[in-house]
Amino acid sequence: MLNRDKTYVGLDADSYGGMTPTGTIIRDAQVFGLIPEDETCKGWAVSRVEALYDEVSKAWHPYGHLVSRLPEDLRERHRRIYDAAIQQARELGWSAELYDDPEI
Repeated sequence: MLNRDKTYVGLDADSYGGMTPTGTIIRDAQVFGLIPEDETCKGWAVSRVEALYDEVSKAWHPYGHLVSRLPEDLRERHRRIYDAAIQQARELGWSAELYDDPEI
């Protein structure tokens, strides 16, 4: 939910609690300690979110962007953050099947 003319609405106000590409960037930034775990990025300009994306990409690089390659502490933090996000999203009516498109 990024619009170049606007600011990010924040994880809490994003679709299904941030089950979006932007939400993934923010949660990954939380995993790597680039932002606090309670940071929702509400009000952030698009350029700031894009800069965060670059930082997250650099943080993932040594691990091949694979959770299984993360050190135990980061893997546990990833599990905790993403499990909570998925639970919240499901409570808001989200389902992984919403993105299951056989044409992709």
